[in-house]
Amino acid sequence: MSPVSEDKVRRVVIMGAAGRDFHDFNVCWRGDPAFEVVAFTAAQIPDIAGRVYPPTLSGPRYPQGIPIYAEDELGDLIGKLRVDLVALAYSDLPHTEVMHKAALVNAAGADFCLLGHRQTMLKSSKPVIAVCAVRTGCGKSQTSRAVVQILKTMGRRVAAVRHPMPYGDLTKQVCQRFATLDDLDTHECTIEEREEYEPHIEAGNLVFAGIDYEKILRAAEAEADVILWDGGNNDMPFFKPDLFITVVDPHRPGHERCYYPGETNLRMADVIVVNKVDTAKKKDLAVVLDNIREANPRAKVVLANSPVRIEGPAQVKGKRVLVVEDGPTLTHGEMEYGAGHIAARMYKAKKIVDPRPYAVGSIKKTFATYRHLSQVLPAMGYGRKQMRELERTINAVPCDLVLIGTPIDLGRMLKINKPAVRVTYELEERRPGQLAAAVKRIL
Repeated sequence: MSPVSEDKVRRVVIMGAAGRDFHDFNVCWRGDPAFEVVAFTAAQIPDIAGRVYPPTLSGPRYPQGIPIYAEDELGDLIGKLRVDLVALAYSDLPHTEVMHKAALVNAAGADFCLLGHRQTMLKSSKPVIAVCAVRTGCGKSQTSRAVVQILKTMGRRVAAVRHPMPYGDLTKQVCQRFATLDDLDTHECTIEEREEYEPHIEAGNLVFAGIDYEKILRAAEAEADVILWDGGNNDMPFFKPDLFITVVDPHRPGHERCYYPGETNLRMADVIVVNKVDTAKKKDLAVVLDNIREANPRAKVVLANSPVRIEGPAQVKGKRVLVVEDGPTLTHGEMEYGAGHIAARMYKAKKIVDPRPYAVGSIKKTFATYRHLSQVLPAMGYGRKQMRELERTINAVPCDLVLIGTPIDLGRMLKINKPAVRVTYELEERRPGQLAAAVKRIL
């Protein structure tokens, strides 16, 4: 750290994406008189910059709240706001990009830091099982649902606590509880939020999320015997786990060692689930297993399939199909395809239609930003306007059938003008009982 006088209050900018950044502020920076957080910056998520982290959440030291700027303003902000320290607090970044950001910060004269888990994890009075990943789109949600089912079979009450996605009115998202599908409407959830909450709710699981994870944890503890941390992107858990499960993806071999903080999750894991083995190449699986052995030889490795299923597969054969996939998996997750694309090939679609010529508004901008995408449409829906643009794009594509590879039924959110079929996928252990054995050991 820079040499400073002991009585100097260090001015801090937190780099984030409306999630980890708010949590780190709440548990680490908000009450520390040695630091003053002068701004957040925002990346990955649209329409976050220009807002304010409100005074009701920022506390009495910040009566005006804290402004949120676009990350591309960071270099100028360091000089303009006399910033001493910049803390990176979001996930799914290549290691090289993290260091490019550090170089920018250092060149502007400020220090750069990454907070460790001891400063940011909250301790629960109940057993905690964390499900995290090395990249977004590895299959955390499938694994989380499988773990919840194991716990319910054991007679335990479970609360699934989801990584934050506060994309609406922050003052209304402090501590959210989801028990029914109607709760999704009450909280005006986006497509991204519904993709994570809805499958849990349909399985009869109780879900908590929001911004203040101290309040969320205590609310969850009041209703559950076990807390399940359902991670987002490849972020670390916000709660200290008694069992740490990390999911890896052999469709992206090598990524488990090249992304922040995914490699941290790999090294901390008690159990590593290698998902999608049924559709991965043997050579790619071998790379992943070698990297696991090198980084974390003590971890229990569980091989799992992620079989894709659709109702009435015959309706796909010989058809021109539009494939709609989970948005973040394709964008900052860098996947070129997902379960929908696999199903289209498996069930012999005549053609997978390129959606790019028909994209409008922010969907068109998404394709311009993420140029690796061609045969799939990311289900972007961070707000009502973007959801309408997604609907217009889907309806403009000339095809016979829409294959929906997202975790939710988009037909409930959008008015689609052509037949649509959902693609589903659940975790399937190759050697059943390994996850259950790991869970039993900590209860």
